Amino acid sequence: MLPTCCPFLFAGNIFVVSLSVADLVVAVYPYPVILFAIFQHGWKLGDIHCQVSGFMMGLSVIGSVFNITAIAINRYCYICHSFKYDKLYSHRNTICYLCLTWVLTFVAIIPNFFVGSLQYDPRIYSCTFAQTVSSYYTIAVVVVHFLVPIGVVTYCYLRIWILVIRVKRRVKPDEPKLKPSDLRNFLTMFVVFVLFAVCWGPLNFIGLAVAINPQAVAPKIPEWLFIMSYFMAYFNSCLNAVIYGLLNQNFRNEYKRILMSLCSPRLLFSDLSKLGTEAMKSKPSPAATNNNVAEMDV
Repeated sequence: MLPTCCPFLFAGNIFVVSLSVADLVVAVYPYPVILFAIFQHGWKLGDIHCQVSGFMMGLSVIGSVFNITAIAINRYCYICHSFKYDKLYSHRNTICYLCLTWVLTFVAIIPNFFVGSLQYDPRIYSCTFAQTVSSYYTIAVVVVHFLVPIGVVTYCYLRIWILVIRVKRRVKPDEPKLKPSDLRNFLTMFVVFVLFAVCWGPLNFIGLAVAINPQAVAPKIPEWLFIMSYFMAYFNSCLNAVIYGLLNQNFRNEYKRILMSLCSPRLLFSDLSKLGTEAMKSKPSPAATNNNVAEMDV
């Protein structure tokens, strides 16, 4: 457990871990059953498995969107409202924000069962959200699950960029100073956001176009375009780990350690024993403040 003197480190890490969990959900069940459907040339698992697969896929997608939004708001508060940050993101408040993020994710998925929009699509061998079931519901999904979060995240990052430019140009002498670690963490999550928008944008805009006029637009959407947009969205879940490794030295070091441990299991047990020993010996420094903690990478 992190000491109470590290609110940014705790809040920043917990939302990143939550985003990672959302990305991993698709690997637990939806991806394996999709591979099974591909090998079987169709869906052979029944309607229950289809609904479960579609639900978990939605859980991953919407969970990723809402966690990216929560991370952007967290970065915005930390950089642009640093004096209020400790109060806004105390340990208790952070846990509440995290729980709220996942509660909203579940609430956003439940209507699919009433509308009947989780169906098997033979073009992509998966049970997923059917865009043609209800025009109004499809529009609501695109707006609530994509356009609104994208708007919130864009606003947060634009405000951060404006502050960064002001600090570099020293427009105001009382502007808060930004440490290199702050900029690296911001840049990492900004890239994650941009890639998410690029990967999920085509599928959402196709859904929006189909929802506006299903009979006229749906037949004109080329099958290859729909398949490409769908698998672009799938591929996004694999990209975040790559971005973390490319832009964050701590993640690169941990990746190397894990790979070395897989090659030599003795190293894994040795690292675990060392980690336990160091955790027992280490004590949180009473001198840690929000200023020096910010120098650590998330």
